[in-house]
Amino acid sequence: MRLYVYLTIISAVLVTGCSTAPEQPQDADSAFQLQVDSFLNAYNKRFQELKIPSAEAQWKLNTYIVEGDTVTSQIAQEAEEAMVAFTGSAGNIEMAQRFLKRKEELSPVQLRQLNSILYAAAGSPQIIADLVKEKIKAENAQTTTLYGFDFTIDKVSVSANHIDEILEKSVDLNERLKAWEASKEVGVSLKEGLVNLQRLRNETVKALDYSDYFQYQVSDYGMTSDEMIKACRGLIKDIWPLYRELHTWARYELARKYNEEVPDMLPAHWLPNRWGQEWSAMISSEGVDLDAALSEKSAEWIMTQGEDFYVSLGYPELPESFYTKSSLYPLPADAAYKKNNHASAWHIDNAADVRSLMSIVPNTRWWGTTLHELGHIYYYMMYSNDSVPIILRGGANRAYHEAMGTLIGLASMQPPFLKQYGLISDSVEVDNIQQMLKEALDYVVLLPWGAGVMTEFEHDLYANSLPDSQFNSRWWELKYNLQGIVPPNERDERYCDAASKTHINNDAAQYYDYALSNVLLFQFHDHIARNILGQDPHNTNYYGSKETGAFLKNLMKDGANCDWREHLQQHLGAEMSAKAMVNYFNPLMDWLKKENENRTCSLPEVPQF
Repeated sequence: MRLYVYLTIISAVLVTGCSTAPEQPQDADSAFQLQVDSFLNAYNKRFQELKIPSAEAQWKLNTYIVEGDTVTSQIAQEAEEAMVAFTGSAGNIEMAQRFLKRKEELSPVQLRQLNSILYAAAGSPQIIADLVKEKIKAENAQTTTLYGFDFTIDKVSVSANHIDEILEKSVDLNERLKAWEASKEVGVSLKEGLVNLQRLRNETVKALDYSDYFQYQVSDYGMTSDEMIKACRGLIKDIWPLYRELHTWARYELARKYNEEVPDMLPAHWLPNRWGQEWSAMISSEGVDLDAALSEKSAEWIMTQGEDFYVSLGYPELPESFYTKSSLYPLPADAAYKKNNHASAWHIDNAADVRSLMSIVPNTRWWGTTLHELGHIYYYMMYSNDSVPIILRGGANRAYHEAMGTLIGLASMQPPFLKQYGLISDSVEVDNIQQMLKEALDYVVLLPWGAGVMTEFEHDLYANSLPDSQFNSRWWELKYNLQGIVPPNERDERYCDAASKTHINNDAAQYYDYALSNVLLFQFHDHIARNILGQDPHNTNYYGSKETGAFLKNLMKDGANCDWREHLQQHLGAEMSAKAMVNYFNPLMDWLKKENENRTCSLPEVPQF
């Protein structure tokens, strides 16, 4: 999955329904209302003034990494310290808490903003300023280590893209093993920093009465840690029968591919992804050879066609500054600096300055990734309106933001859409089961990883203060139980394979966002296909559908100025549920059962948590 960047407040604990105007209770004390509005207006203004230099500094920290450069990280640290000195100030905490004591007199939008202020304060409360300063420094140092790391294979420097290419395409198990091992060496360098961040993150949020950092992050959904863990485990249970069949199919398929005996569990280096989080590169749909078609295009073509798709739905063109300020393509081989190669979308000023950090090359993965990141960009643009206060310019919840991007990623791979762009011939008959299989190896496979391994590990890391002597053993225990994946060699506690995943370091305790987003996106997609386009959900073409665009823009325009549960009811008439995803893959489930009829399933019938 791909990271989009919240550099400041993430949406607050949301407590009331969607509302775009601060309607006052009729019996509200007018002097009190004026006092609240005055405080919120001043807060939003100052927040915006500090947000921009902080975001700019973080942008440079991620796009211009020079070995030995301490100035850039120092500037980023100072800008972030200025931001958190404000958001976490004792005065802002005291004022927000005082106003919230009279919450029955507050309008919905006032209530949301005050909760947002306290949520932001808890991340960096200035009542423990020295600890906050230490945390910021540690996080910036971890980012520098992570993205400045020199990956090597046989002592030759290689890019992350090159490692990914080997794991996606090579049939040489020795070459694959070297690439996989190279991808994990960064974890050794990051372990000490992660131990430090575990302590600093927990101690920081305890100042505002959160028990631990995991609970703090989960509270953004208006949920407790136990409720989130229960929800994530429920999702895994819902899709487990399908995942079990996919796992069995993959074991036999990959054993045949590598001419090896069928293993009980999947060796990590057999899979086409460094973390085993998505397996779709294992297959290509019959009649669909996107890599071949896209190899004839340029990286710039992928970017401009991505924009063209959104414009066809009725969205505006991207601002010119998007192209002049973004970092969209790989650096030249002789570049004197490095950059973060993980795709992300950035909202620099909570207004028109939107950017993306990518390394687009003309292949299937970057086709989907580009459209995904643009989903975030257009979400930023839609909720940057006068009805949404600055500090509520975020997703209805964090999973909503991912769902918007991933929804378009799904749509961008469906045959009618690909035919629209001439990437497959109009005469091609696509094997729908193979297409569904490819999708399941992405969207379904992610759930045991995202709702399972990542979420359970970070819960243990923060809520249970997992000792560093158990980091790697717990990581691989979870991967065994919830993914059916084993390491290709012994991985003792010198390694920290969890830390090789960027989110563990700089997007901590939020990975369930991706799992929840996959559930939401299938609900959104099912609604669009059936109720707007009147098309089979497996064969849709959103292109040019202004009605689809209007539906999506309505989902986006409120930002975090709504309660996400009520927002779902308002737009879909439903609660969050995996039903749409399970129904979508029912034909595939029938096919897999026939394929696996004489095969041994090595995963248990129910997941082991």
